[in-house]
Amino acid sequence: MKIGVAKEIKQDEYRVALTPAGARELVQRGHDVTVETGAGEGSAFPDSAYEVVGARIAPVADVWADSDLLLKVKEPIEPEYGRLREDLVLFTYLHIAADEPLTRALIDSGITAVAYETVETDNRALPLLAPMSEVAGRLAAQAGAYFLEKPLGGRGLLLGGVAGVAPGRVLVIGGGIVGYNAAVIALGLGAQVTILERSIDRMRHLEEILSGRVSLLMSSTLQIEESVGEADVVIGAVLIPGALAPKLITREMVGGMKTGSVLCDVAIDQGGCAETSHPTTHSEPVYEVDGVTHYCVANMPGAVPITSTKALTNATLPYVEAIADHGLAEAVARDPALARGVNVLDGKVTYEAVAEAHDLDYTPLEDVLPLSPV
Repeated sequence: MKIGVAKEIKQDEYRVALTPAGARELVQRGHDVTVETGAGEGSAFPDSAYEVVGARIAPVADVWADSDLLLKVKEPIEPEYGRLREDLVLFTYLHIAADEPLTRALIDSGITAVAYETVETDNRALPLLAPMSEVAGRLAAQAGAYFLEKPLGGRGLLLGGVAGVAPGRVLVIGGGIVGYNAAVIALGLGAQVTILERSIDRMRHLEEILSGRVSLLMSSTLQIEESVGEADVVIGAVLIPGALAPKLITREMVGGMKTGSVLCDVAIDQGGCAETSHPTTHSEPVYEVDGVTHYCVANMPGAVPITSTKALTNATLPYVEAIADHGLAEAVARDPALARGVNVLDGKVTYEAVAEAHDLDYTPLEDVLPLSPV
């Protein structure tokens, strides 16, 4: 199969979808790998690192036009819409439940769009979202501590405190991978950490793995309302796979937060979990609403591309190999988890939460592709 690796052109995005090590694995399996000029530079992978393992370096037009399977990190943005075509499989983070223009561009182009974030195993794990969730959770805690500093508009609080001075309070809404990793870093900084979660089983697990060092509370509207008012840093870490994030933090709740406190909305890729959230960039990461600093960077792991690119390729490569070795139809028939990643195919929306988000017709994947292995 002809596999292309596109350079990311979204603002402040430095990741690349495939490491040279990943490219070598694909070349050794007999596939042609073409990497866009300069695609890996932001992650400290020069073009020569790809050429030495057998990949070809080519300009952007050739990479998009000549590939059967195109690998990216972030969703296509408007300048790339014209490159979408019906005989191409796109494998990337899409988050299209929060992006109607992109959804319609994918539908109109006839492209096959497979989303990393909706590849889901039978036990509800999200293997391709998990590594970036780990990174984003850890960055969120760091960002919260940083933007509490007075010169940056914060309260002027050291999150970990010192001897004789109480530490700051961190509230994590959602106890999944993002929430767990945010809690780990916040604990490491010395903060007092509370996690709100709806699954009792998950809370028992967090209690065990975090050795009782966090307060675990059942999430409810009333509990969120009370807890955000007490927190110095609030980290929104909720997720409904492939769907818009629920607005759990209202404008009124934000108005009741401490002046100079920080809200890190990690759910911003899926629309955000606070009514006051809107996407920001690494160049301009924060804004203020009612005296509360909002950090809502939509590609948080892009700030640490060396770590993120390696972690991403570790997770995606087995799925890329499956598509390349067998073709998409056979690959999704063999693996129900990968099948759940298909969001758009032949001009039809094949992921129900996306269709619901934009009031579009939903077509089950099995109505478009056979899901029985040949």
